[in-house]
Amino acid sequence: MRKASIVLAVLATTLAGGAPLAQAQESSASQAQASSAQQAQAKELQGPTLGGHIGFLLPLVTHSGGQTTSLGDAPAVGFPTGITVKGSGPMAFDFEFVPQYNATGTRQTTLTLHPGLIYGLGHGWAVGLRAAFVVDQPTVGFTPLVNHSWPIKRKNSLFKAYFVEADLPVRFSRPVGAPATNAVTFAMHTGVSF
Repeated sequence: MRKASIVLAVLATTLAGGAPLAQAQESSASQAQASSAQQAQAKELQGPTLGGHIGFLLPLVTHSGGQTTSLGDAPAVGFPTGITVKGSGPMAFDFEFVPQYNATGTRQTTLTLHPGLIYGLGHGWAVGLRAAFVVDQPTVGFTPLVNHSWPIKRKNSLFKAYFVEADLPVRFSRPVGAPATNAVTFAMHTGVSF
């Protein structure tokens, strides 16, 4: 009988001591969930981040006015520089300035203002659409793009990723007193983002 009462006492003590332990485990699990929710909410409340990119652009093939020219026929190079504002979602606003030097004909330099939206698809891929306004020329248009980037893994580096981008600039030129032209170009843009 004595052994039975000792076993019952040990069992009662174990059961009584186990209830607070279970409550403590449930409490710590709910605290961990609350902490995760607070971190996610803090990330959302953090607001937009500011970044940018620099690079160079080669217009490889252009079709305009019934003629097709390549980079060898009309050498040109652009130097896009952009400022990017990104929120917590996959969408970003990117404002790009593109000075471009054309080495044929009048050897003119143009500046294109290129605001647009970039949508991140994941795994380093993004697609976007930019409006295009060529300064001091009667030319407007748009540029669809596909971008792929690779992270730079050095700590404390100013630059965060390398990227390669395929662009399809479409331009509508409407000069006063001259024929209107529409140009479509396939261009490659590469650089680094920060």
